[in-house]
Amino acid sequence: MNHKETYHDLQLLIKDLGGVAFTFTLINRIVDNNIDLALFLARLRMKIPAGPTNIGCYHTFSIMSSPDTKYYNSFNLMPQIGPIRLRKLRAYFSSLQNAWEANSSELRAAGLEEKIAEKIIENRKKIDPDVELQKLEKENIKIVTQDDKDFPKNLLEISSSPMMLYVKGELLPDEFCIGIVGSRKISEYGKRIAEDFARGLSGSGVTLVSGMAYGVDTIAHWQCVKQKQRTIAVLGSGIDEKSIYPSSNRQIAKEIATCGCVISEYPIGTPPLKQNFPARNRIISGISKGVLVIEASHTSGSLHTARFALEQNREVFAVPGSIYSKNSEGTNNLIKMGAKSACKIEDILEEFNFETNPEIREAKKIIPDSPEEELILNNLSFDEALHIDKLAIATQIKTASLSSLLTLMEMKGMIKEIGGMRYVKK
Repeated sequence: MNHKETYHDLQLLIKDLGGVAFTFTLINRIVDNNIDLALFLARLRMKIPAGPTNIGCYHTFSIMSSPDTKYYNSFNLMPQIGPIRLRKLRAYFSSLQNAWEANSSELRAAGLEEKIAEKIIENRKKIDPDVELQKLEKENIKIVTQDDKDFPKNLLEISSSPMMLYVKGELLPDEFCIGIVGSRKISEYGKRIAEDFARGLSGSGVTLVSGMAYGVDTIAHWQCVKQKQRTIAVLGSGIDEKSIYPSSNRQIAKEIATCGCVISEYPIGTPPLKQNFPARNRIISGISKGVLVIEASHTSGSLHTARFALEQNREVFAVPGSIYSKNSEGTNNLIKMGAKSACKIEDILEEFNFETNPEIREAKKIIPDSPEEELILNNLSFDEALHIDKLAIATQIKTASLSSLLTLMEMKGMIKEIGGMRYVKK
């Protein structure tokens, strides 16, 4: 493929994607570095969604990954290798490629048992790291490891942090997350509570994390999707389409990936095994600043998430319910044990000093609809109000036009007038 053909293909791709800025310089760099151009274009098409980006839903992409990425995946395909053993290999060897090519004595020196070392050598003969990586690319799944800047910082704080995550969508390292969990067999009361809390929290700029199970989880995710707000689904199975569980949630998984992400520590093809779900729950709580439990019997799996949250020094909130309802036994008991009672979303937001917490402000990503709105937002702050006259000077927008824009932006919830024609970001 020559430069002219490549440039033509990129032009077509740019048109399809709604105007992503590429230059001929990029093409020259691709050629100079002997990158397979056809593969480059194929990956690019997979990693950027077609059409204009929805407000509140956005994607970034990365063509180049760490050289160790394919070896993270390959080791993860071995049932003998979990986060603890993988961490030992990562600490001992200068790279996971070296670990992959190591002999039995070197693997034992890294802290692995002799039988495990022999099993690794036996299993790696059946695994081609490049082929396995191609399988992920076909599913539009990327790998984020602890070596990557996009790995969630909250997860790095917990002792049982996964070494890697499979991701569909966009995973952000610094976002403010709250986990929402609860009963699969939800009552009408629980359904209403889940809808109200999910709508209110996500509308306030909080990223909601759940497990995409029936009941509370699905309701929480759907509320975020409907509002085009970020949400993270953590699965106890692979995140390839065939492995999504429950299968009835395959469509919502696609929707979540456009406004957030679907993640798992399990490789593609992993079925939803019972033992995977408690491990999944530690990620839900670990990636979050706090966990809200909405309806839970005394045997509910959501109580495992609450326990993990306590162990990880996260806040635990529970919605109180009727003393006659089995679905409220778990939540009422959590409150008796010290969990914070959540009767309205403010009970959660105030716990984290919502109005002054910089992490939450950062999470409230206000996306302007026009260059003028962007200019206005760039000149306003959360703390110091700016008078319309000073704003007109700063933005060079005529006062009459500026007044109309400010009124519209206030109606959208982007800004707030605090009196005297003075404005702040909301």
